[in-house]
Amino acid sequence: MDAFLVLTVAAIVLGALGVALFFWTLKSGQYDDMDGAAERILIDDEED
Repeated sequence: MDAFLVLTVAAIVLGALGVALFFWTLKSGQYDDMDGAAERILIDDEED
C-alpha cells in the first residue's frame, strides 16, 4: 500500500509539472508561428 501511495503522489506531481510546463510554453509564445517553420524549410537560401 505504501508503494501505491508513493506512485500516486509521483504521478500527480509529474502530471502537474507537465501541465505547468505546457502553459509556460503557451505563455512564452512557442506556438505563435505554426506556419513559419513549415514554409521556411521550402525556401532555398543558397546563393549561386
